[in-house]
Amino acid sequence: MRLLFKKPKLTLTLRLPISFRFIPRDYPYFKTQSFKLPPRMATRNGVVSATTAEKPRKRYPGEAKGFVEEMRFVAMKLHTGEQAKEGEKEVKEPEERSVVKWEPTVDGYLKFLMDSKLVYDTLEGIIDKAAFPSYAEFRNTGLERSEKLSRDLQWFKEQGYAIPEPSSPGVTYAEYLKEISEKDPQAFICHFYNIYFAHSAGGRMIGKKVAEKILDNKELEFYKWDGDLSQLLQNVRDKLNKVAESWSRDEKNHCLEETEKSFKHSGSILRLILS
Repeated sequence: MRLLFKKPKLTLTLRLPISFRFIPRDYPYFKTQSFKLPPRMATRNGVVSATTAEKPRKRYPGEAKGFVEEMRFVAMKLHTGEQAKEGEKEVKEPEERSVVKWEPTVDGYLKFLMDSKLVYDTLEGIIDKAAFPSYAEFRNTGLERSEKLSRDLQWFKEQGYAIPEPSSPGVTYAEYLKEISEKDPQAFICHFYNIYFAHSAGGRMIGKKVAEKILDNKELEFYKWDGDLSQLLQNVRDKLNKVAESWSRDEKNHCLEETEKSFKHSGSILRLILS
C-alpha cells in the first residue's frame, strides 16, 4: 500500500536583536538602514545584522583628552620653534622675533602691569555679570589677578613711581573682550583660557626675568596664587571641558580659530615691558 504524506509548511520567524531595532542617532560611526529583507537573507539562527560601518569621523589633535587639550595644542603650534618644541609658527613680522637682548624698564613694566590690570578687570567683570550662564562656572576659580595687580601697583606707587593710565594695547583688548563676550561665548572662552593659562606658565618666567633685571628679585603678587596652582588650573580645565561638551564641532572649531587673535592682543601688551 502506498502511503501519502502531506509536505509540511515551514515558517521562519526572524527575531531582530535590540541593536538592530533601535540605535541612537548619535551612536558613533554607525547608522541604521531601513530596507526589506530579501528572501534568502536569513541566517541559520534567524538573526540578521543590518548595521553598516561608516567612515570614522576626523579626530582633532588632543580631542581624546578633552577640549582643553585641543586648545593647548593649537596654542603651542602658534609658538615659534624657539619658543616651544611644538611650535610651528613662521616668523614673518619683526615683533614676532625672539628678543635677543632682554632689557626691561620700570616705566615699560608699569605700562604692562596697568594694561594687564585693565584686561583682568574686564575679564572678571564679564564673568561676574555672566551674559551667558556658562560664564558663571568660572567665578572664584583662584586664578583671578585683578586684586593682586592692585597690590603691586600700590607698592610701586609707594616706591615713588608714577602709575600710568592704560595704554592703547590694553584698552583695545578690553573693548574687544567686552564685545565678543556679549555675542560670541566660544570666542570669549578662548581668550579666557589663553590669558589665564599663559600667565601661569610663560608669564611667570617673564616675571622672574624682569624681577632679576630691575626689581632686585622681588616677587610681585601678580605671580603668586593662594593654594596649589596646579590644582587650581586642573579645576578650571575640568570646568572648561564640561562647558565645551555642549558645543557642536563647528562651535569648537570657532573657539580654536580665535587663538591667534588672543596671541596678537596679549603680545601687544607684553611688548610694553621693553618700551
